[in-house]
Amino acid sequence: MSDIDDQKETSRPPSSFTCHLMLPPDYRQADMLAFHQRDVQAVAERVDQETLHKGICWDGDPACLTIAFEPGRAVATLEVDGQPKVGSQIRLEQMVRRMLGLTQPVEIFEQEYAGHPLLGPLIRRRPGLRVAMTTTPFEALTWAIIGQQISVSAAVSIRRKLIIAADIPHRSGLLCYPDAARIMSLEDEELLRAGLSRTKAQTIKTLSESVVNEQLQLDQWVENLDAEQVSERLNAVKGIGPWTVSYALMRGFGWLDGSLHGDVAVRRNLQALLGREEKISQEETRRWLEDYSPWRALVGAHLWAIQATDGY
Repeated sequence: MSDIDDQKETSRPPSSFTCHLMLPPDYRQADMLAFHQRDVQAVAERVDQETLHKGICWDGDPACLTIAFEPGRAVATLEVDGQPKVGSQIRLEQMVRRMLGLTQPVEIFEQEYAGHPLLGPLIRRRPGLRVAMTTTPFEALTWAIIGQQISVSAAVSIRRKLIIAADIPHRSGLLCYPDAARIMSLEDEELLRAGLSRTKAQTIKTLSESVVNEQLQLDQWVENLDAEQVSERLNAVKGIGPWTVSYALMRGFGWLDGSLHGDVAVRRNLQALLGREEKISQEETRRWLEDYSPWRALVGAHLWAIQATDGY
């Protein structure tokens, strides 16, 4: 950032920051909005037409992130109930760029597989498909832990109850998704009442403690990702396994080569894509996805997107 930009940042109201991001012509904002609209009760995220409002923690303070889509661009505004640290303007732009999938080189993937007999038709149905992302790796990890071996609807319900238990209100009326420090402060019984199993509650508490103590430097890792090292560190946390790590690397870090062979929907839709009557095992799905490295997570996203109307 230049000296002039520094002056501009300090001249803005300290609790509000705005950035403008140009979007590619094929940008699919409906996908991103749908990802953040999973909870119909909208306690932490609210979608109004072409605008997302999301309650988050920013340097420990309640904040509301608003992303409004306009022709050819997205306008992001962060309103913080507190005094943000220096550099919030830059961090806001970096976070929103990741959230919108603008760091994902999907055009390279699409050029490479445009003529593929299986992936080509999927790409033509959804050109520009990107992986919608969470605001932080911590949010992605906790969401993945919550969602282990349960349905999406059940996971959404537990996530909502966790947000309510954390009780971090913003002046917009939204509750904020809790950061590691807030989850660490919750009693085990509060986590259990939110619907978490005792094992998942302990995993989330252990994860939160490791983040607060900087043993897991998630925010630093997202800027300079070494996926192999991050995977090793996360897999060492009791209760976190390969599926959780792959999902979190995709949703929280934007890594497009995680193998989602453990995901039920990926296997089910791959079965439909291949026209198979019998179910496909995790191992067979893993081997099939290997051929598409370093794009396995993006291929998984295209498999997720298959609908019955596609004819598969």
